[in-house]
Formats: sequence, structure tokens, C-alpha cells
Amino acid sequence: MARTETPVCEFGKSAPEFALPGVDGKTYRLADVRGPNGLLVMFICNHCPYVQAVRSRIVRDVEELRELGIGAVAISSNDPTDFPEDSFENMKRIAVEWGLPMPYLFDESQEVAKIFGAVCTPDFFGYNKDLKLQYRGRLDESRKESVPNARRDLFEAMKQVAQNGQGPREQIPSMGCSIKWKQESAA
Repeated sequence: MARTETPVCEFGKSAPEFALPGVDGKTYRLADVRGPNGLLVMFICNHCPYVQAVRSRIVRDVEELRELGIGAVAISSNDPTDFPEDSFENMKRIAVEWGLPMPYLFDESQEVAKIFGAVCTPDFFGYNKDLKLQYRGRLDESRKESVPNARRDLFEAMKQVAQNGQGPREQIPSMGCSIKWKQESAA
């Protein structure tokens, strides 16, 4: 599992449209998941040890951000061929087991991840109410190992976005496992 860091935030970049199946049997579009004050899009997966280490903190932040008018959605784009734990069926199980409070969507074609420019799990994209990118950074300073009283970078940034529409100019990249891209078929 190659450790990868996210690129710097492209402030003002518009959130791409998508239509993806959720583990609850519904299809979700961008308009379905946005909140009145913004949207957090996160690329996660089931097997990544970085995601597993922060899942409870993701749940906590999503629940608290909802109170600030920030919608949230989680997307898995990994190819389950080599990582069966990331299959759609296992996503359904994990959503319940982890108590995910946001739609968990499957990007089987991986086109949505490519359009967003996602590179790793977890990879966070924070948008303001106009769906313009304002945050592309880490969850918190503790990374995989929980640090007591760790600065909650994602939460604080999205709280700022909810309040004034702009994210912090200084952001620290998220890091995690690289997205497991499908092997290109030989032509």
C-alpha cells in the first residue's frame, strides 16, 4: 500500500457533478448531498489502514459539521479485483459496522475519482455553499495514531467555510493509501 499525499488545494475549483449508487440502494447526485453552507466529499475505502484508524473521527466530524450546515458524502473508487474487501457488498457491511452518517457511494468506473483528482484514501474535498473548493487537507494532526487534543484541521477548516465561505490559506496535505486503480486492459 503506497503512501500518497494529496496535492495543494485548487481554491475556487467547482465541484464536479456525479451520479453514483449508494449502499442504501439510492443513487446520489451532487445536489442530493450538499448542505446549505457547503459540502465535504471524501474518498475512502474499507481496507485502508489510514481510513480505519480515523473512521471514528470522520464520523464525529461529519455529525458535527451537519449541525453547521455542511453536507457530506463518502465515495469508494478502489478496484475490488485485487482488494475484495472494497467490494460494493462489503461497503454495505462497513457502512453499518462503522455507523457512517453520510451516504457511502461506489465509483465502480473510477471516473468520479479521476474528475475530482482524488489520489488517496482518505482524500478530503471541502466546498463552500457555492460548491467552490476551499479545503484539500488532512483530517487532523494525529494522522494514523490518535494524539490527545489533536488539532482538528478538517473540522476547523469546514467550520470556517460554513461561517464565511472561505477555507484557510495554509493547509497540510492528507496522506493515505493510493487509490487502487484498475489495470488498463491491453488493446
